[in-house]
Amino acid sequence: MNSSNNIRNIAIIAHVDHGKTTLVDGLLKQSKTFRENEALMTSSLILDSNDQERERGITIFAKNIAVNYGETKINIIDTPGHADFGGEVERTLNMADGALLLVDAQEGPMPQTKFVLKKALEIGIKIIVVINKIDKKDARIDQTINKLSDLFLELAVSDDQLDFPIIYAIGRDMKAWNELPADSNSAADLSPVFEAILKYIPSPKIQDGPFKMQVTTLDWDSFKGKYCIGRIISGSVKPGMNLNLIINGKIEKATTDKVYVSQGLKRVEANEITAGDIVAITGIKNGGIGDTLADLSITEGLPSMDIEEPTLSISIGPNTSPFMGKEGKFLTSRQILERVEKELQTNVAMKFQILDDGQYIISGRGELHISVFLETLRREGFELTVGKPSVITKKIDGKEMEPVEELTIDVPTEYVGSVKSEVGRRKGMLTFQDEVSVSTTRLIFEITTRGILGLRGSLMTLTKGTAIVSSIFLRYDPSGGALAKTRKGALIATAQGKASTYGIHLIQDKGPIFLSPAEEVYEGMLIGINGREEDLEVNVCKEKALSNVRSAGEEGLLLTPPTIFSLEQSLDFLEDDECLEITPTKLRLRKKTLNSQLRSRERKR
Repeated sequence: MNSSNNIRNIAIIAHVDHGKTTLVDGLLKQSKTFRENEALMTSSLILDSNDQERERGITIFAKNIAVNYGETKINIIDTPGHADFGGEVERTLNMADGALLLVDAQEGPMPQTKFVLKKALEIGIKIIVVINKIDKKDARIDQTINKLSDLFLELAVSDDQLDFPIIYAIGRDMKAWNELPADSNSAADLSPVFEAILKYIPSPKIQDGPFKMQVTTLDWDSFKGKYCIGRIISGSVKPGMNLNLIINGKIEKATTDKVYVSQGLKRVEANEITAGDIVAITGIKNGGIGDTLADLSITEGLPSMDIEEPTLSISIGPNTSPFMGKEGKFLTSRQILERVEKELQTNVAMKFQILDDGQYIISGRGELHISVFLETLRREGFELTVGKPSVITKKIDGKEMEPVEELTIDVPTEYVGSVKSEVGRRKGMLTFQDEVSVSTTRLIFEITTRGILGLRGSLMTLTKGTAIVSSIFLRYDPSGGALAKTRKGALIATAQGKASTYGIHLIQDKGPIFLSPAEEVYEGMLIGINGREEDLEVNVCKEKALSNVRSAGEEGLLLTPPTIFSLEQSLDFLEDDECLEITPTKLRLRKKTLNSQLRSRERKR
């Protein structure tokens, strides 16, 4: 093995909202990646370029950028911080020789921190810990370091991994120190981070021999088509080079078109790229994630990447409501199938199957993983009908097993009792409780994935939106009994038409209403929540009968503002006999069987 001393490949990993993308933006700016005349807002997150990433405030897709520090090129892989996108993290770690592990100075290590750190230590890459947000009022730096030490002790696979360097930072202000500063307002920059990368992260190991690389990521644009991205293990690659594409042991012939390397946020065309660097190659039409690209003399592929299995599935199909075709442009099963197959090429943690009855089933790592894809389809103009998410069980030694997760909830102390009660109803077991700050308590539970479905929405209501909820897969346990119903009944429309002010006024005392006056509804559509356990059918289109007699209060009817669900909240709300209509402009909850008489017959069977 040789090494390329002028290259460093690092991943940057952290839990959601610990400042990972902000720090990378700071590294980009300090390394003078942008010209002075480039219009770049200092407050914007450069790497979170996807619309959903900006709106949700999270990283969804792993991205590769490059900065130069002195004579060294540093390839930085920004990875998602949410456990649902762990598939992105797992495969991109294979391109790195080291990682920056960001931890919030107040919150300390969180579930995703543990998940990604475990993967990184198993691969054997070097970790640099960055304690971020040290200027927080409730920062607990000593406790955070102690918890990190415990975490490394639990996860390390060799003794040398227990010794890790620590950098203290305020990523938002582009400041970092090797020692904890007495005054966080003192002058500083991010040089300690760059120096630590050069000092502690090894240069990439290079094998002797002709060109070989594993495709780790795929990208696509309308000009060059598919990009196969990965780190070159040996040799070099040039435009127009003939290669073997090795897919599950089978060999196909392929020819490179263009080869690119990262420079800042851009891809730059190159004449030749050598081992150790991360390359993007066009012209390989059949290349997929995990496939090997190699010189014609090499016929054996690299070991495939193991990605953890999905835990949640959902049915997906064309819109079947009376309003079909009014709001979208992609309406057929064939169009949905083509789009799903395209997604599967890059989204390795997602699985897809077609059942015997023709039903499409997509499976993912969690509600967020699936809902991000559904939201993408919605924005592209698809109309869909999706069912209630269901947990994927598996047979182990002849027993039915279901996934169990570690659920972490940071909540204001005043709501601790309510949270424990709600999770307890879903058969969650409290395993740990700790004070994160004077006013915040951390609760850790073990609970089945079934129990988590719909829980986030309930907790947000109970805690007035203050709870921070995250979970991570733990293991498979024998399937337990049925859970108690956690949702009230629904208000169901009995007629098609426009909702009237009078009709809404008559039923709003039953419970929260989902729509405003003049919104179109159809029979079987869910228009609100009933205060009782059973469903209630109502005519929300009803108009007040005309008469010559004026009644008191007739001049103005007071309506409560409607309850508007997000896509995740809508999926959480569903029961087995219900589904969700998704269009580019609307989310409509409905019964699978719209006709009231047919639903009544089905219940009697």
